[in-house]
Amino acid sequence: MSIELWTDCRVATLAADAAAPYGLIEDAAIAVEGERIAFVGAHADLPQALVDRCSQRHDCGGALVTPGLIDCHTHLVYGGDRAHEFELRLNGASYEDIARAGGGIASTVKATRAATQEQLVAQSVPRLRALMAEGVTTVEIKSGYGLSLEHEGKALRAARALAASHDVDVRTTFLGAHALPPEFAGRADAYIDEVLAMLPALHAQGLVDAVDAFCERIAFSTAQTQRVFEAARALGLPVKLHAEQLSDSGGAQLAARFGALSCDHLEWLGEEGAAAMAKAGSVAVLLPGAFYFLRETRVPPVALLREHKVPMAVSTDCNPGSSPCTSLLLMLNMACTLFRLTPEEALAGVTRVAAQALGLKDRGVLAAGLRADFVLWSVERPGQLAYAIGANPHLQTVFKGRAL
Repeated sequence: MSIELWTDCRVATLAADAAAPYGLIEDAAIAVEGERIAFVGAHADLPQALVDRCSQRHDCGGALVTPGLIDCHTHLVYGGDRAHEFELRLNGASYEDIARAGGGIASTVKATRAATQEQLVAQSVPRLRALMAEGVTTVEIKSGYGLSLEHEGKALRAARALAASHDVDVRTTFLGAHALPPEFAGRADAYIDEVLAMLPALHAQGLVDAVDAFCERIAFSTAQTQRVFEAARALGLPVKLHAEQLSDSGGAQLAARFGALSCDHLEWLGEEGAAAMAKAGSVAVLLPGAFYFLRETRVPPVALLREHKVPMAVSTDCNPGSSPCTSLLLMLNMACTLFRLTPEEALAGVTRVAAQALGLKDRGVLAAGLRADFVLWSVERPGQLAYAIGANPHLQTVFKGRAL
């Protein structure tokens, strides 16, 4: 197989064991063979055997190159929007007022159920393309707005259809235990029975890569969440958890017992939960967009996560109710300004650590043998990607070795 060479670039490999910050290599070269990286390193170290097999050269013009960005927590497929509720809140209506009037998640469930699969895809395409325009090459998409077998399946099929029609990798997560649908009001345990019936059916259709739940006082208890996780384990599916967003419910400890890929939000995470996550190897996914949009005041315990060496990912949490955001670069800035991550931590959080949060070992870092997903940027230093508010220095994306 022939080789394509990318030269005249500065490469931030984001390798965890690199000596230089960001794994930065000056005057670098990348050799791509098919969908994989054959070499990345100093241009002077490029093997002549690869040069001899080169069929195409790409001059990067001094651009910075990073791994393709990974948005590891989104609810990107949904019907309608909640802009009217945003306006109502700013005019003084409470969340309870809006919910009693049929708003909140119930309005998104109603709109999602009313939409066809084709309509869900059409509504989601602009959101996906906005992420891709900023160098996103992998995105996780959760269900959770259908809340029935028919409509959860429809949303997951829409997510699969987005991947089939775009140059991006989509990982699907079943979030049936997101909220109570109206027909199960006051019957949470009965709805969990329904979730346990949905899961194997959707898995049999090839629609589920992982399983998530919302473990919180306004959602599902740890006992109910445990039932979902036990069902996932029986099917060999990894789990994730919306945990400790509004209170310290012990969700992180529960998730850790099931070897969760990640626990997400975590504003109220305590010492015991952080220690459990560290022991289990679970990633902390920080969601500054929701923190900002909901005007929260309690930040995730970043110092505690650092102390326990819990890896931190960063994501948009793209959803209609609490984070209508389609800019992962903005999340880099917010993670630094609101949560006080360093720019290097933030960039690792949307590449190497985000891949870990999805259980993906073939991307997130630029190294020989890994998938050739990378992005060219018109910046001099990696830290600039987290610096400018609203800027997009994206030049080009390479996805599975193909220049887009």
